[in-house]
Amino acid sequence: MDRRAFVAAMGGLPLMDDAVTHALTLVREENRRVEGYAPEVVADDEAYWMRVRQAYTIDANHVNLNSGSVSPAPRVVAEAMQRYWTLTNMSPSLYVDTLLYPEVEHVRRRLASVLQCDPETLALTRNTSESLQIAQMGLPLQRGDEIVSTTQDYPRMITAWRQRERRDGVVLKLVRYPVPPSGHDDLYERVMAAVTPRTKVIHICHITYTTGQIFPVRRICDEARRRGIFTIVDGGHSFAHFPFTIADLGCDVYGSSLHKWLCAPVGNGLLYVRKEVITRLWPLLAADPSQDGDIRKFESIGTYPISLRVAVSDAVTFHEEIGGERKAARLRYLRDRWMDGVAALPGVELLTPRDPAQSCAIGAMRLKSLGAQALTDQLQQRWGIHVRPRFVADEFECIRVTPNVFTALHEIDLFVEAIRALAKG
Repeated sequence: MDRRAFVAAMGGLPLMDDAVTHALTLVREENRRVEGYAPEVVADDEAYWMRVRQAYTIDANHVNLNSGSVSPAPRVVAEAMQRYWTLTNMSPSLYVDTLLYPEVEHVRRRLASVLQCDPETLALTRNTSESLQIAQMGLPLQRGDEIVSTTQDYPRMITAWRQRERRDGVVLKLVRYPVPPSGHDDLYERVMAAVTPRTKVIHICHITYTTGQIFPVRRICDEARRRGIFTIVDGGHSFAHFPFTIADLGCDVYGSSLHKWLCAPVGNGLLYVRKEVITRLWPLLAADPSQDGDIRKFESIGTYPISLRVAVSDAVTFHEEIGGERKAARLRYLRDRWMDGVAALPGVELLTPRDPAQSCAIGAMRLKSLGAQALTDQLQQRWGIHVRPRFVADEFECIRVTPNVFTALHEIDLFVEAIRALAKG
């Protein structure tokens, strides 16, 4: 018996409540209204984005400008997660195995459709860190082999390579670059200048967690492939943030978290592995030899809360309801609004380029009169605005400002007002 037949036989599980249904209806009505409009036209249509905001459970007395760490799920996703948990809890052993595990394959296909890749190259994980460490720890390397990354790659990933240095004698080389850089040519040249005949891996961010800098990933990966170098791309902040496909990247491995820009339940991630290299990577947890070429070998982690995973399809549906191009246009519009508002203020320095090829929602700034942590604390304590401080040792510190589709213009304007007040001292 499949889940739909089971639910029918049981008289149905709890359906979506009226608030969830109403919120989805409003978004779909707005989509019909703006159908055919260019994404840039809809970007400043506040009536449209207020409907999207109403599809979330938002604390209106708190301004969340830190979607870069974790985002709230829309009501429809939260409701789906609860519905699957209710089903799980009715008979965890039987219903999970017979009703919910089979639905994981549907989740795989939905995510693969967004990335436009073969589902057989996509593993479902718990977050970006797990995804990338599968490659970092599972790729065979020899003593003296070099890995090229940057000082602004995610600290957990740098820690993983440092452990391999201690354990296996590999060599990690970290590239510095200015913020903002002069452009993609500069980033490409700095990364490739660190490559030597001993380089076996290039590990870079698609978009950095510090300033939201988008890297020339395809250009770097193409040259790496030409030289026989394995490429790992950290997409923790890129999936469902702005449109791209796996073919646009050209990498061997890509990992991302789904609780950021897809707004899926916390505890979901994905791992793409180019089909030809699946057999080269060992999984983090042991798998049977029969799975050597199966992408699912990377999912063998034991028991986990499957109600979180199967609700991912609802997050994909909500994301596609808005549309990737429309979403990215709105995010850039919000970023430009606050940047325009603070750029000329005394002591303000913007660290993120405006070029759409180099950035999207994430923007970073610093204020000369306040350190990043002090600025973060002032914004929270005095205005109820939540941002994230970022520190790169011996280079710079800043605050990262990260709006999302549920962010209202009055919240962006409050942030600008707060920075204006702090800049005046």
